[in-house]
Amino acid sequence: MIYIKHFITAVGLLFLLVPINTHAADQQNNAPTPKTIAKYEEEITGDSQKDTILLKGILFSDDTDYFRDIWTEITAGNQQKWKIPYEGGYDPELQFIDLNHDRVNDIFYQSATGGSGGLYYYHLHTLKNDELKEVPLPEQPYVKGEFKENFKVEIQISPEQEPYIVDVENRASEYIQLGIYNKEGKLIEEKSSAMVDPIAFFDPVIISKRKGYGLKSYQQISGAYHADQLGTVETIWYYENEKWIVLQTEWVPSN
Repeated sequence: MIYIKHFITAVGLLFLLVPINTHAADQQNNAPTPKTIAKYEEEITGDSQKDTILLKGILFSDDTDYFRDIWTEITAGNQQKWKIPYEGGYDPELQFIDLNHDRVNDIFYQSATGGSGGLYYYHLHTLKNDELKEVPLPEQPYVKGEFKENFKVEIQISPEQEPYIVDVENRASEYIQLGIYNKEGKLIEEKSSAMVDPIAFFDPVIISKRKGYGLKSYQQISGAYHADQLGTVETIWYYENEKWIVLQTEWVPSN
């Protein structure tokens, strides 16, 4: 009787295991298929041989253009391989430009987040001498905006420059309703900041034939909410001695 009981128990466990394994196999069969978004043939290692770069992703669903996962697969001319993971997003794109000025093209990635602020994900990698490194992209540490008395907003874009003053009296009724000002234009809160987004987008630009490429960044400043645009800080950056320097920065008010 003991042997029969053990036999029945073992058979029962076997049948319990079968559907679990079948379910796991079904999950594997239904795994989303990666899509090749773009294929590039570029020289990015410095050995004068063309390298194959595949930009791949997995769509969030069949009825959307949003990629939940994005990555790059690189096969060098000497058959070495690398994979670079990125955030998901819309319209992913790679550009191959020598931004760190080591005479080898770098891998510059951007994809749109799809948010209301028009922000992008972006990364810069170098693969010179078969060594994969990420180069940090520039940030604006000084940009800030503050509401001032009498329906004015003070925009500071650099410690070396006088702040810009934006007159927002044409939006007075809305700011009064939102509780930023009273009817006389006096600030209800002693210190009230405008909305300063992070850098939304980078555009590679040629600085000069001798200097090569740099980046132009766009950073939006809004009043009480994103759609309440006041203007954009546009900055031209150049990579030198392993850091980004500002060549030019300006305030461009919204129309």
